[in-house]
Amino acid sequence: MPEITLSPSENPDAFFTTILNVLAHGKTLTSAEAEAAFGIIMDGTLPAERVAAFLMALRVRGEDAGEVLGAVTALRRRMIPVPQVPADTIDVCGTGGDNYGTLNVSTAVAFVLAALGVPVAKHGNRAVSSRAGASDVLQALGVPLLANPTELSRQLNLHKLVFLAAPHHHPAMRHAAPVRKALGIRTLFNLLGPMVNPAGVKHQLIGVFSAEWLNLVVDVLHRLGSERVWAVCGQPEGETQGIDELTLAGPTRVVALENGNTHTLVVQAEMAGLPYAPVSAIRGGDATHNAQALEALLRGADGAYRDTVLLNAACALHVAGRRSILKGLHIDPQAFRECVADVSRVLDNGAALAVLNGLRTSSSGTHAQDMTG
Repeated sequence: MPEITLSPSENPDAFFTTILNVLAHGKTLTSAEAEAAFGIIMDGTLPAERVAAFLMALRVRGEDAGEVLGAVTALRRRMIPVPQVPADTIDVCGTGGDNYGTLNVSTAVAFVLAALGVPVAKHGNRAVSSRAGASDVLQALGVPLLANPTELSRQLNLHKLVFLAAPHHHPAMRHAAPVRKALGIRTLFNLLGPMVNPAGVKHQLIGVFSAEWLNLVVDVLHRLGSERVWAVCGQPEGETQGIDELTLAGPTRVVALENGNTHTLVVQAEMAGLPYAPVSAIRGGDATHNAQALEALLRGADGAYRDTVLLNAACALHVAGRRSILKGLHIDPQAFRECVADVSRVLDNGAALAVLNGLRTSSSGTHAQDMTG
């Protein structure tokens, strides 16, 4: 078994070779070793084939919480943060990678939460599991994606909502992007996006593409100081693949971090008074199609898309600390339905649409492809 005795700062290439040898023996890295290895990748000094070998070795053996913690720490150290963020700001996003190609759920939820007075800093990257990521949809809606951190802070405080394009805040990620694209399969990077929000949010509703990762995501965020997190994975009936949001199509598994403790839940749409609908009922299309559906939703349109957004937004209100839908460690159906009613009102009275129109008038900035959901 090789031992890691080299310093990554003195000889990065030799250090990384030792890291690869450790992984080739099926052993795990400490969080410090993983942080150093990901730091070398993010600094752009390695050839693509060595990065690919590293990512595949982790994937084949299976990544553990310490390695993910190290990767997140390396990325956070290199990101461009957003200043002066309200302490109760929340992020709602998904990992992507579920391949269902749905309409943009978490983006719609962000507008709803902002209309309810909850500050939202939604972070993400290019579309992973849909034909149109949020950046494409927002551009089709006429919403500029700003790059200047000071302007982003101003927009968040003015409109209660800001969209953070990962390329603006994580320039070091460009060194891994070609390898990820060439591999064409899920790697550790699919999990990292929701955990490296540039606004430093402590409240998050995170959709995860597979339930096997729920505990790990919550464990890592807990160790990094998050206060309230729900990691969720929908389990559509008749499907083998999970979906990275709460779903109407079956139960949703939840691992929740609240008051310093972690517990598990199962959420069903009927608990919120919402009807069953298959995933196909919210199948998306290109950016124009998804943008039209999102604006129609904000104008009060009914249907499975609205109900999916209501389900997710009601849970997000709980995660934000604005409402409680739990009694003890279980869902309280009455409180859940009351929360859904609150969310419904801002879709029907134009408040959510007003947030969209407010963002449309924001000063224009650099556009970038952005976000899943």
